[in-house]
Amino acid sequence: MDSNIKSMTKVFSVAPMMEWTTRHCRVFHRQLSKEALLYTEMVTTGAVIHGDRERLLGFDDVEHPIAVQLGGSDAKELAEAARICEDWGYDQINLNVGCPSDRVQSGKFGACLMAEPDLVSNGVKAMKAAVSIPVTVKCRIGIDEQDEEQALDTLVDQVLVEGCDSITVHARKAWLQGLSPKENRDIPPLNYDRVYRLKQRLPNVPVGINGGIETLDQAEDHLAIMDEAMLGRAAYHSPAILAEVDRRIYGKKVEDADLFQAAEAMIPYIDKHIAKGGRANHVTRHMLGLFQGRPGARRWRQIMTVDAVKPDAGSEVIINALAALR
Repeated sequence: MDSNIKSMTKVFSVAPMMEWTTRHCRVFHRQLSKEALLYTEMVTTGAVIHGDRERLLGFDDVEHPIAVQLGGSDAKELAEAARICEDWGYDQINLNVGCPSDRVQSGKFGACLMAEPDLVSNGVKAMKAAVSIPVTVKCRIGIDEQDEEQALDTLVDQVLVEGCDSITVHARKAWLQGLSPKENRDIPPLNYDRVYRLKQRLPNVPVGINGGIETLDQAEDHLAIMDEAMLGRAAYHSPAILAEVDRRIYGKKVEDADLFQAAEAMIPYIDKHIAKGGRANHVTRHMLGLFQGRPGARRWRQIMTVDAVKPDAGSEVIINALAALR
């Protein structure tokens, strides 16, 4: 079962988040941490196979290491989509077995697959046969009335048999009946101990933890036990967290990223994006929380929000916002 497992290093990652972890967000996050593993938004197999691949899959070389998250359950389509993603240059394929949205349920992917471990393991097997990069799974501890001890072990054991390279567990159940996707991020109680027990049982398998982690201190506490700590909304709303990751998590002998320099590094990127027909606010909307909790943060957000949406806005928005902050 463990023959596929790579040498284990501690990983800090930013969770895949719909409409948030876009290519612009990831380029910005990369200015703050060179080492953190970044994930795309979830993209469905159908979109990868039939859609506009440059729009859906295109990314900047600076974004490595980067994992693409796929949504789907048909083994043949998963294999084809994984092959396409590998050709685009992604470092890892991640299968979504955790998203609780209605659209996801009707498409037979996401968290509802916790109830169909055979489908998930068949998908993993097909992807492993199709690509040479790691294939990983992100799941919940269970759904609805499932026994979370049994449900999680069953799913994990089946995907490991088929060669899955690592598992990341959102340490909450998903309630597909009765809770909205937004409520599913907060209301089901966190059960970190359940994920710790999974890791204890599988010492040779890389197992990551996600859900409710808000600080680097908390991430370090989890990494004393787990192999990956994944932050979602905390990293998005307060991206300054990422500035210390390379030194604290990866032990690099580097200065923490300078927040002003990270913002300035986005100026040529915005210029390039606008030259291709894009808008400044496509990029700046992901940068609003950079100075969260620091003097002048409100003024920074105000300029970055109000001025960046103007039709003729350019990268001077960042220069003006930084000047106001200073």
